[in-house]
Amino acid sequence: MTGQRSFCDRVNRRNALRIGLGASLGGAIGLPQLLAAEAAAKHGIDASRDDVSLIILFLQGGLSTIDTLDLKPNAPAEFRGDFKPIDTVVPGLQVCEHMPEIAKVADRFSLLRNFTHNNSGHGPADHAMLTGYFPRAGFNGGLKPNNHSPSHGSIIAKKLGPRGSVPPYVCLPKMHNSGGPAYLGSRYAPFTVDADPNAPDFSVPDLVPPLTVNSTRLDSRRQLMKTVDRFQKGAEASVNSKAQALTTFQKKAFDLITSPATKIAFDIEAESDAVRDEYGRHSLGQSCLMARRLVEAGVRCVTIDHTNWDTHYNNFTVLKDDLLPHLDSGLPTLLRDLDQRGMLDKTLVCVMGEFGRTPRVNKYAGRDHWGPSNCILLAGGGIKHGRVIGATNSKGERPAKDPVGPADLSATMHHLLGIDTTEEFYTREGRPMPIAKDGRVLTELL
Repeated sequence: MTGQRSFCDRVNRRNALRIGLGASLGGAIGLPQLLAAEAAAKHGIDASRDDVSLIILFLQGGLSTIDTLDLKPNAPAEFRGDFKPIDTVVPGLQVCEHMPEIAKVADRFSLLRNFTHNNSGHGPADHAMLTGYFPRAGFNGGLKPNNHSPSHGSIIAKKLGPRGSVPPYVCLPKMHNSGGPAYLGSRYAPFTVDADPNAPDFSVPDLVPPLTVNSTRLDSRRQLMKTVDRFQKGAEASVNSKAQALTTFQKKAFDLITSPATKIAFDIEAESDAVRDEYGRHSLGQSCLMARRLVEAGVRCVTIDHTNWDTHYNNFTVLKDDLLPHLDSGLPTLLRDLDQRGMLDKTLVCVMGEFGRTPRVNKYAGRDHWGPSNCILLAGGGIKHGRVIGATNSKGERPAKDPVGPADLSATMHHLLGIDTTEEFYTREGRPMPIAKDGRVLTELL
């Protein structure tokens, strides 16, 4: 069901994805270009936080937080909806009745309930949540990428660089339109897995050759690459230095596709059936499992783009029968798995959509876009667990007091990764842009 519903702009965003990497998608990057990022100097980094990674679970379309993480059981029926709250393992903290597994791990996360912003359009709100900046005039939400400002992952890639032979920033199962590097340049674009980890034939052919590709075929590909290189050198004589640099990265990339670390990171088939079943045999669950594997291998930022949470129609049926069962297996298993492996303290997990949903239920038993109130779930990576920060008013319309927004969330996430959020980048026009403009670190979460 998740992949069959269209967003309100009538664009069908299916989870049935092409096999292969999205290096041709204008914002994604292939391994040869990625390796060029190894030349980036590291500066302004808190060394004590250098081993922290970030997993963003982006619920594209907008999670109805009034029905899940911030219920209003005492509000009028047209606001409170169909769902009832249940207790969690944290005294006084309740979540939706259709999230029983998440209720069991509430001591491993905290909720930011006073979150708000002033835009209820998918494109601009997406951009704000994934970059910390609302887009400037002339923004086209349909472009891929559409970044006016760099994504969180691209900033992390620039500031921290790769760990060993794995990419610093990975998007799966696809790259969100606002997941690109903007003016930072293509070397800080995500390594994009344009394939669903839940697919039976899942593979990442440009990074890890299928297990059926033997050494003879790899040697043949190496010889083919040498032949192509000879033609390329002749055609690019006028830009000789650039061509030589690219050739170096291409050769290094070819060597890396046979590296044990890279194979292990992306070989989800190495996981037991029991583990895969626990995460859930669906795109969200297997993407969460893949994110854990990638972080364990050294990837600094993984963004999971999961769709479609745009519940204008039959909100309660779609949540109950489709969306929430997937979230309720994938997310709590990820948190337990990270904790049991001793990784949770060094892995910041952020669960968010671009906005919440309207407090009042519409005539189609749905909820529409609502930027003024949202709830963000945060775990690990230096976050205090089992806490609720802030509150919305009695009908869930807006924060009751002390509102926080995308810039504050951005500042907090980057701070937890050891990045100085006051540092400025420069656009192509020479305009200085702080990493988190006017954002404050939410110390009450730390």
